[in-house]
Amino acid sequence: METFENLVRAEFTPKHTYLNTASNGLLPARTVGAVQAAVRMRAEGTPLGPLYEDVEAARASFARLAGVPAERVATGASVAEYGGLIAASLPAGAEVLTAEGDFSSLVNPFHTRGDLKVRAVPLERLAESVRPDTALVAVSAAQSADGRLADLPAVRAAARAHGARTYVDASQSAGWLPMEAEADDFLAAVGFKWLLGPHGASFFVAPRDFGGLTPLLAGWVAGERPWDSCYGPVEELAHSARRFDVSPALFTYAGLRASLELLEEIGVDVVHAHDVGLADRFRAGLAGLGHEPVPAPGSAIVSVPGLGHRQGELSRSGIEVSDRSGNLRAAFHLYNTPADVDRLLDALAA
Repeated sequence: METFENLVRAEFTPKHTYLNTASNGLLPARTVGAVQAAVRMRAEGTPLGPLYEDVEAARASFARLAGVPAERVATGASVAEYGGLIAASLPAGAEVLTAEGDFSSLVNPFHTRGDLKVRAVPLERLAESVRPDTALVAVSAAQSADGRLADLPAVRAAARAHGARTYVDASQSAGWLPMEAEADDFLAAVGFKWLLGPHGASFFVAPRDFGGLTPLLAGWVAGERPWDSCYGPVEELAHSARRFDVSPALFTYAGLRASLELLEEIGVDVVHAHDVGLADRFRAGLAGLGHEPVPAPGSAIVSVPGLGHRQGELSRSGIEVSDRSGNLRAAFHLYNTPADVDRLLDALAA
């Protein structure tokens, strides 16, 4: 059996110290090969049936990572499109509870409805802020800006106690933090960050009863028999969450299938221990330099107030991090090593 180190070394060849997975994940070699093969199929006029099989394989792989049956998973292109479906399903005047400063793709669909009551509270107070008239609690499992983790068990319990549904954006956690999508009503995630896929793919987990959602974006792929649903109205929507599919970006899903297979081979538990271990090493090193990161225990994302202005010079020296509202954000994933952490710390000390 291949070791973690051997698998990673065979798949990733970064030319720089890349600590910016919270923006974009690196593509494994197998993913690059899969995308190139898909492009050749188009160029050569080869039948594309295998690429549609890649979509179904990616759906099944994500379902296993999320801990739900594949029948509950829809495939799309962005998180915002599924937030829009949820927003459209709510009655006028319904309250949606969110965390202050959460990612726009999660919260904006509820604001653009115009007739919903969207209430934002500090992340740490989210569970205690659920009240009887709350219809939905929408929150990212890990905050994009600073890596803070939502207390999802507490949020779920509070939502259940008040008859509210939960909607979790796992875009900054799926791939390193184990998911428990079965415990939520709705969950969405993009594929190009910690899931290591190309841009243009997302996954959406819907409840078994579809949660009152109307498949407003339904095209031919949303039919129970897609190839029989190409003309005229779709007479029979898929009996599964596939009714919420949008026409897939085939090259993207060809690559994403390979990326998800790699994550399954390694195991998210192993990736979690590796990523958080590196983040903790960075936090300890920051303390030695007199810097205090935003408290985010257990997160693979570390945000350091006041150091965001150094992003440019770090990039020029071959270290890729992010500047988020003046904070330096470093994100640690399976292709990173202790040497990467130490190089960043040395650069910050200089």
